[in-house]
Amino acid sequence: MRIESYSQIQSLYQTSRVSNTPKAKAGNVGTDKVSISSIGKDMKTAKDALKASPDVRAELVDSVRSRVQDGTYSVSAESFADKLLKKYQELG
Repeated sequence: MRIESYSQIQSLYQTSRVSNTPKAKAGNVGTDKVSISSIGKDMKTAKDALKASPDVRAELVDSVRSRVQDGTYSVSAESFADKLLKKYQELG
């Protein structure tokens, strides 16, 4: 086998090869553009509002806490049972 002939054949293939990479035209600079949908903007607004709000609504917690400590907080057994059954039906 002659090594010289291999390099000659290889040079023939390299010259006829077409490049698949697009070439930029002189002076033509591409720019990227990003657009966010209205749903995405709404989600961002909701997320920001959620971050700004406190984790616990202190005025409600303080109200219930003071009624429990005073012994004036009572829960209706019927109301509790109704809510419990309703939740069970939603899950089941």
